[in-house]
Amino acid sequence: MPAPLLYTYRRCPYAMRARMALLQAGVAFQSHEVSLRDKPLAMLALSPKGTVPVLVLPSGTVLEQSLDIMRWAFEQTGDADHWWARAQPPTNLALQQACDGPFKHHLDRYKYPQRFADAMTREHHFQQAVAVLLDPLEQLLHTQPQLGGASPCAADIGIFPFVRQFAAVDPERFKALPLPAVKAWLAAWLESGLFAEAMKKTSASA
Repeated sequence: MPAPLLYTYRRCPYAMRARMALLQAGVAFQSHEVSLRDKPLAMLALSPKGTVPVLVLPSGTVLEQSLDIMRWAFEQTGDADHWWARAQPPTNLALQQACDGPFKHHLDRYKYPQRFADAMTREHHFQQAVAVLLDPLEQLLHTQPQLGGASPCAADIGIFPFVRQFAAVDPERFKALPLPAVKAWLAAWLESGLFAEAMKKTSASA
């Protein structure tokens, strides 16, 4: 049976967490690196929304949302290491929802202010991004090294790529924030073998 085909883009945080989940779960997959300026017609036929990641299963089923791809990946091994299960406590679910909702909203406007007709200032979006996700993340990581407790879970890799993106907008500004636990957590993930493997360049053709 052929391996699932993942349409991806190396720097997209949604695609990044999908790749990390597939790799962590040990699920073999084909990777098609998408050019955002020239999206493959085959991908658009399967997923007209035109965004990555898109995972095409051997059965023909198409998964268009990164969290669905993550859940599917861990289900393939029965979640033997409990990566998905340990992401489900209410605190982790709330952090994931904050990440994908208000944090992403403010992150986009902080990183790309020129793209948005927004009455709020870039500074406003910076402060709100910190308040809605980074502050509560700091509180939790102050008590445990990972969102999964002593060991990481799907919530860690679900949120990490977006915190990475936020920190990279203005590294010195991020460095000055009073968030020691978040910074230590982010640094550990940036140096992890899983992240390095997920960021390897792949072929631009399926």
